[in-house]
Amino acid sequence: MRYPNVTPAVFLARPNRFVAQVLLDGETVTVHVKNTGRCRELLVPGARVWLTRSPNPHRKTAYDLIAVEKGARLINMDAQAPNQVFREWAEAGGFLPGLTLLKAEQTHGDSRFDFYWEAGARKGFVEVKGVTLEEGGAVYFPDAPTQRGVKHLEGLAACLAEGYEAAVCFVIQMAQADFFAPNDRTHPAFGQALRGAAQAGVQVLAHACTVTPDSLTLAQAVPVRL
Repeated sequence: MRYPNVTPAVFLARPNRFVAQVLLDGETVTVHVKNTGRCRELLVPGARVWLTRSPNPHRKTAYDLIAVEKGARLINMDAQAPNQVFREWAEAGGFLPGLTLLKAEQTHGDSRFDFYWEAGARKGFVEVKGVTLEEGGAVYFPDAPTQRGVKHLEGLAACLAEGYEAAVCFVIQMAQADFFAPNDRTHPAFGQALRGAAQAGVQVLAHACTVTPDSLTLAQAVPVRL
């Protein structure tokens, strides 16, 4: 996926989870943050960030904040991007050879999954999670408690009993990582649910991305440690 009209800026402050103040061309500008997570280790004063200008002239904020530099790493932090790059990757044959159907936002039971797929007689559901939290070369999810995430994992495990296949794909929104692991320190229940889902047969995938200021592409697999 690609972003139009990308420009660099300097992060100043985040008054709330929806907006940030940045220094753009010597002027303090309020921009929309396309990630409602904490991102405290990313959005620090003085960090170089990347913005994309909205084509909508009637928006209150003219720019979206889509990426941030953390040391030598460029991290995409657009919460909508993981689903888009997963779709591109899956439609190109990366997820499953012979894919004949891929539908977004499908409800099954009391859960709403990111994707439903079919490949011949096979059928299944996929939940996609974006990962931006990096510590010491490893990456972790979530960066804040997510009961919704626990519910998704339990729903995927339940699908297996009905004859569906099920997977969760962690899209690591940076170029590389030593390994992926659940963030038990922040939300132990999510880690328990992920290990339980994997034991039940849910496939656990983690992939890094090729990241530039104006693009994001799903790339190599990263080892998963449960």
